[in-house]
Amino acid sequence: MKEEKKFEAPRRRGPFGGGRHMGPVEKPKDFKAAIGSIVRYMGAYKYAVLLVMLLALTATVFNVVGPRVMGGATTVLSEGLGKKIAGTGSIDFAQIGSILMKTALIYLAGALFSFVQGFTMATITQKTAYRLRRDISEKINRMPMKYFEERSYGEVLSRITNDVDTLGMGLNQSVTQLITSTAMIVGVTVMMLRISLLMTLITMALLPLSVGLISLIVKKSQKYFKDQQEYLGRVNGQVEESYAGQKVIKAFNKEEESIKTFGQTNKVLYQSAWKSQFISGLMHPVMSFVGNLGYVGVAISGVYLAIGGSIKIGDIQAFIQYVRNFMQPIQQMAQVMNMLQSMAAAGERVFEFLGEDEEAVTSQKTIELDSLKGCVEFKNVRFAYKKDQTVIHDFSAFVKPGQKIAIVGPTGGGKTTLVKLLMRFYDVNSGAILLDGKDIRDYDRQSLRTAFGMVLQDTWLFNGSIMENIRYGRPQATDEEVIKAAKAAHAHHFIQAMPDAYNMVINEEAGNLSAGQKQLLTIARAILADSPILILDEATSSVDTATEQQIQKAMDSLMQGRTSFIIAHRLSTIKNADMILVLREGDIAEQGSHDELMEKDGFYADLYKSQFEMAV
Repeated sequence: MKEEKKFEAPRRRGPFGGGRHMGPVEKPKDFKAAIGSIVRYMGAYKYAVLLVMLLALTATVFNVVGPRVMGGATTVLSEGLGKKIAGTGSIDFAQIGSILMKTALIYLAGALFSFVQGFTMATITQKTAYRLRRDISEKINRMPMKYFEERSYGEVLSRITNDVDTLGMGLNQSVTQLITSTAMIVGVTVMMLRISLLMTLITMALLPLSVGLISLIVKKSQKYFKDQQEYLGRVNGQVEESYAGQKVIKAFNKEEESIKTFGQTNKVLYQSAWKSQFISGLMHPVMSFVGNLGYVGVAISGVYLAIGGSIKIGDIQAFIQYVRNFMQPIQQMAQVMNMLQSMAAAGERVFEFLGEDEEAVTSQKTIELDSLKGCVEFKNVRFAYKKDQTVIHDFSAFVKPGQKIAIVGPTGGGKTTLVKLLMRFYDVNSGAILLDGKDIRDYDRQSLRTAFGMVLQDTWLFNGSIMENIRYGRPQATDEEVIKAAKAAHAHHFIQAMPDAYNMVINEEAGNLSAGQKQLLTIARAILADSPILILDEATSSVDTATEQQIQKAMDSLMQGRTSFIIAHRLSTIKNADMILVLREGDIAEQGSHDELMEKDGFYADLYKSQFEMAV
């Protein structure tokens, strides 16, 4: 089973909907197209799927033939008893033993084929799920920043977890069940017709009743299953929010209100879950009742036909088994169709994501970091996230190599947007950004981004040791280089005081570190990366004043000889910048050094004085 090339499909808050149930999750917008996408994606395993179908059909044939063969033993036994009573013969136990042995071999062969089929199908589905997760993971790294800024993280995560799992489970269960159920119905019908047309007609007369009752049960339970899934998501969401916001809840004495709100949602979930499970649970006893009606009809008609000599006793026994084997696949088909809907809906969301637009790779040119001077020029840059909402109107600035540029201004003025454009998270609508005199759009995006080191206001650390998190800036760095970077960021002291020091594992969401400590680690990571150009977005916003002064000294040393862009709201931190760009509504309102701007007594001076007055 060879893997094919990566598939490209044709063109909720997520983390809370993780519960599983036996009802329908969601119907696809286009069932046929969704199934078609799944089939095409599994094209690499087409021969393995054909093998599964062949194995399933073969196993079904053995299971269908078994009752008829075993019925022969009953016939031999009943005829032998009749001869023995009449004194004309005895029971042929040798023949009965031979028939039973033959029956055992038939059922053993059926079980063997079913085992191989199950093993093969499980392998196919898990390889498909593996490839989907891999393709989604790789797709994420090729997606534009715009996609993630317009959607919640949970929406993407749910496609990797819930949707891929649902798709895998649906493939593993529904495909095999669909084949075996269809084959079983056809095979059993043929065998029943071979035994008796009358008894077959009696059995078929119950078919409309079975289908009608199943449809009624599914229709009634559908509503409650949807409510169950919706309120399961709400309960999970409330639990997560309460867990994450415990400090706020306790600070405002909202414990009772939180419990009351959760209780109301949990009560609705209980009611919908109870009703859905109860109604769907009626399917088995109802089908058993219909099956028992079939047994009664078969027994009465079978006795009548046996008395007339039309059929043998063993055939009646086999037919009763066929009645059970006929009703069961009908019930399974209803469940399979429900599962196919869920699988198609999950597949639709997954392939919709795989078909999203990617970042365009305009060039294969790479940046030679050793020869990069760090000269940056913004030439009449205009940019809008949406056509009717221009963020940057006509921005121009020239930054000499090694200069420290501070970007300040009110919220929404375009400071962070400039950095996004510089990193090519977005491309300018008009104008150009030049790096050492060359348009950044002429470079490969990944190569361009290696030239920048970033420290953001929102720290990001992963579940791993402190050493691994700092080394993320330069994977090939030695332990000594990591420690040196930590010392430069003034993080070494607190790291040494931690349990296991540099080997201490940072837990999920870095909950075992303070905000300031997390910021220091990200600064150490940027120092280790040793990039020619630095971008500092409120890099010291989460540390105390004393630590900020230490970091500022480390930053001054780090920024020597490097072009640096500093986004800052605390203007006291950028007084020694070579040039300050004051952005206001997407344009440069003022520019110059701190002293020059203060002498102008303009917008920057007003900002600085207002902060000074607030501090006082």
